[in-house]
Amino acid sequence: MSGPARIVVHPPSPSGGRRVTIRTECLGVAYGLADLLEFLARAGLDPDDVRIDDPHLIEWRGGGPKRW
Repeated sequence: MSGPARIVVHPPSPSGGRRVTIRTECLGVAYGLADLLEFLARAGLDPDDVRIDDPHLIEWRGGGPKRW
């Protein structure tokens, strides 16, 4: 796969939070943008360079970045 890894933010769960995966690896459950940015930093991405609305990098399922 060339280019940046595809990140998937899954739909909000009934108990709260959204699972975040990169390829087949689960990075964790995010409860807000701060959690998501922390997961991205741990995955080696610079959060200052990431556009959370970039559909080529992040696939939002079940609502966009404002839905938690």
